[in-house]
Amino acid sequence: MKEVKLAKSAGFCFGVERAVQKVYDEVERNKGKVYTYGPIIHNDEVIKDLKSKGVDVIKDSEELKTAEQGTLVIRSHGVGREVYKSCEETGFEIVDATCPYVRKIHRIVAAECEKGNKVIIVGNPAHPEVQGIKGWGDDSTVVIENTLYDCNHLKCVVTCLTVHYMVNFGKCCRYIQICILTPMVASFYI
Repeated sequence: MKEVKLAKSAGFCFGVERAVQKVYDEVERNKGKVYTYGPIIHNDEVIKDLKSKGVDVIKDSEELKTAEQGTLVIRSHGVGREVYKSCEETGFEIVDATCPYVRKIHRIVAAECEKGNKVIIVGNPAHPEVQGIKGWGDDSTVVIENTLYDCNHLKCVVTCLTVHYMVNFGKCCRYIQICILTPMVASFYI
């Protein structure tokens, strides 16, 4: 009989595990309605289990305006600054389950944009984490996936979503550094 071994790193990452637990904690603690802003995790089984416990997924700020008051848990991917503000304005109790590593990237992007630096995010522009990161930038913040981007500013910052393939991120950073930025200044955050 063949043996099946489970990898030591199997399961949720720290940020996702923390976010999922926060939702379950809110279900236990809360007598009112509990929502998540977007799916708390990319895992249908967990989403179904939470749904069976009364947790609904809010897809956008407009849907939130018509929802019954309750507790809103911000997903582990986080959300952009404007989305966060609109959530706060609804009167819902907000539980921010954004992964601390993702939140750190939000702070970096916001700070670098305030300094006037261009921020380039490497990742899928449709991914919620990338959208959330971009939402802490400014009008000059861009997302690239595997394409070339003409950066004509003196400085830029490159970041990516926390689960991005490091090989691709490294290739994009090398390309940006060699082909676009030299002799410009670049900072790379992972």
